[in-house]
Amino acid sequence: MSAPLLDPAAVAAATGTPAAGMEASNSASVAALTSLAPEPAWRAAAHRCAAIAAHHADAVDRDARFPVEAFDALKRERLLSAMVPAAYGGAGLALAEIGAICEILAQGCASSAMIYAMHQIQVACIDVHRGNSAWHARLLEQLVEQQWLLASATSEETIGGNLRTSACAIEFDGACFRIEKLAPTISYGAAADVILVTARRSADAAAADQVLAVALRADLQLDKRGMWDSLGMRGTCSEGFRLVAGGLAEQVLATPFADIADQTMLPVSHTLWASVWTGIAADAVNRAKAFFRAQARAKPGTMPPAGLRLAEAVGLLQMMQARLSVAFEAARNARQSCHDEPGQQADAPLAAQLGFAADMNTLKTSISTTALQVVQEVLMICGMAGYKNGTPYSVGRHLRDLHSAPLMINNDRIAQNTASLLLAQRPAAPGRH
Repeated sequence: MSAPLLDPAAVAAATGTPAAGMEASNSASVAALTSLAPEPAWRAAAHRCAAIAAHHADAVDRDARFPVEAFDALKRERLLSAMVPAAYGGAGLALAEIGAICEILAQGCASSAMIYAMHQIQVACIDVHRGNSAWHARLLEQLVEQQWLLASATSEETIGGNLRTSACAIEFDGACFRIEKLAPTISYGAAADVILVTARRSADAAAADQVLAVALRADLQLDKRGMWDSLGMRGTCSEGFRLVAGGLAEQVLATPFADIADQTMLPVSHTLWASVWTGIAADAVNRAKAFFRAQARAKPGTMPPAGLRLAEAVGLLQMMQARLSVAFEAARNARQSCHDEPGQQADAPLAAQLGFAADMNTLKTSISTTALQVVQEVLMICGMAGYKNGTPYSVGRHLRDLHSAPLMINNDRIAQNTASLLLAQRPAAPGRH
């Protein structure tokens, strides 16, 4: 899964800035490309976007602003519709290919990559669970035509980050619906063209009896209720809002949100988030390699003292990439079953369902913690040159961004859920594998 480093010529061409004038803290991310093999068009496009994202990453982080330059580039390259099926005009890329784009973008700007991942999670939810809805099919076509950016509003002030319960309820009035929600965070909500909103099915429904409604920008009212001044992932602009949305009743997906979450939202989230974290770690390792080579050139014939730590960091990164590759295959099989025959996953043997859920959970917890470990190793390798901002080996932004990883659906909560899943599993009968 590891993507090659960004090409300084690509940065210069994409940004109109001479390579020598690029910000020093991104210079390790824009070393020469190492692969001479022809790239797929989507991968080459991702590298061009990552070059632009890298050029503006420090400013995005410093000002906690939306990475507009990166997303202008993603729209020009038509990568926002990369997961939309070809029948609706999209590129029809597989989940693993979307993960590769996330990893490439993360080597330039983690916030840009995370926003891209969250957007594609919403695309997957609509694509897999739209059923025969003509409205949602047309939405996918418009997404391709307009390169719309999709966001989600699942958290709520009275229930926190537990996306499986809602306090607000959807209100139907004939052929129309209305939702009012107090959301403590809606990542990049102010920049989104479409927001997918969770709510109880009706005013008398249980908190866990939820639906997912698609709200268009023209029918949205967002009143900001809080700022986003965070340690890392500052460009995601995850501010709080009072959201009021309306539209046609057919904009509400027919599939219960519990099924959408189990079958699509959580597995796609965990795999694409893990891709982002792997990309951040890969860029940090690339900076450590550059530092190591510089030390070796300074004292020819001697092994720099950081050699053992570098080997450890590379080994951890490779384990992350291998774990991610296995998860993509498992997610591909599960998603394909659900896409081809909606509801099939719900009919799968209980042990298979529990095993898949546990696998996705451990993917998230393991990659989120290992990525931090990798960057901490890199910081020890690069020393003060990595600790200081504005050097070719700076990894402060990487470290701050990755501290969000264990908190995005808190690892402790996921571990508790995983323990319950494992407790419910039964060992296979002798001779069965």
